[in-house]
Amino acid sequence: QVQLVESGGGLVQAGGSLRLSCAASGGTFSGNAVGWFRQAPGKERGFVSAISADGVATYYEDSLKGRFTISRDNAKNTVSLQMNSLKPEDTGVYYCAANRDGRGLFDHGVYDYWGQGTQVTVSS
Repeated sequence: QVQLVESGGGLVQAGGSLRLSCAASGGTFSGNAVGWFRQAPGKERGFVSAISADGVATYYEDSLKGRFTISRDNAKNTVSLQMNSLKPEDTGVYYCAANRDGRGLFDHGVYDYWGQGTQVTVSS
């Protein structure tokens, strides 16, 4: 079992930056790929980014590539999402999730464990 807790959300002006953190406990964190998803009110949960268990492979939603950077520190049981040049359309609840087999990381349905989410609000 892996427990995940997101932090680092908040209110930021357009063009600003935030760094989200996903802290893991329990289970074997280093054996899990980790993804970030976000959800705005009334919208489907959408893929943001993911990283393989070993940190070698990273994935991004196309429109976010170049603005967002995912990284992990397995020694600290942490995955981070650096978000730069934020836009109002980035507003939503951001969730981290862990995947045991590292397959189908674009699909929220394949993840085994989820955090509670952290709110990101970008003002115009």
